[in-house]
Amino acid sequence: MQSLLDLLRETVASPWVYLVIFLITAVDAVFPAVPGETVVVTAGVFAATGPPSLAGVIVVAAVGAFTGDHLSYALGRSGGSHRLARLPMNSRRRAGSQWARRAVDRRGGMILATARYVPGGRTAVTLTMGAVRYPLRSFLGYDALAVTTWAGYCALLGYFGGLAFERDPIRGVLAGIGLSVAITGLLEAARWTRRRIRRRAAVRAGPTGARRR
Repeated sequence: MQSLLDLLRETVASPWVYLVIFLITAVDAVFPAVPGETVVVTAGVFAATGPPSLAGVIVVAAVGAFTGDHLSYALGRSGGSHRLARLPMNSRRRAGSQWARRAVDRRGGMILATARYVPGGRTAVTLTMGAVRYPLRSFLGYDALAVTTWAGYCALLGYFGGLAFERDPIRGVLAGIGLSVAITGLLEAARWTRRRIRRRAAVRAGPTGARRR
């Protein structure tokens, strides 16, 4: 365990750690299997007692996530829009894509900001926004806000975990990651509950609306 801790300290103390953070957060935006949050939280834990710099971790993580989100958006825009245009007019997938376009048009910024905290969800949203050709200028502005708050959130979770477990950074890492997972789970549970309430309300309102017509 001590050798692992020493290796982690040497890694995060190196200037190369910023390049690692950038690459992993960028790739994580396109391939959700890469642990972007874990890397930022871990760097934040060690920033509590020494290098790397907390501000540096936040900035580099935000830039990496921003780069990855725009790559995902570009992939959706280059290939997804053509596939959507070729869908049969009366197909379910065509109707779904049209619904996604309307939802993004109405609440694109909110959807993008919320999805950034859900691994996998952010990739689906950025690909969809590219596929439905959401305005690039609006995407750039909303995504800049989303990645900055996300990077600060992850790094600060680690930072405060590092302060709480100054003599045991591994526990600080586990505490930070655990809090991140718990908060993500709560957000997903709240979203699922709200969606279920809306469905029930729609089912109850359906027969009434039919009788009125």
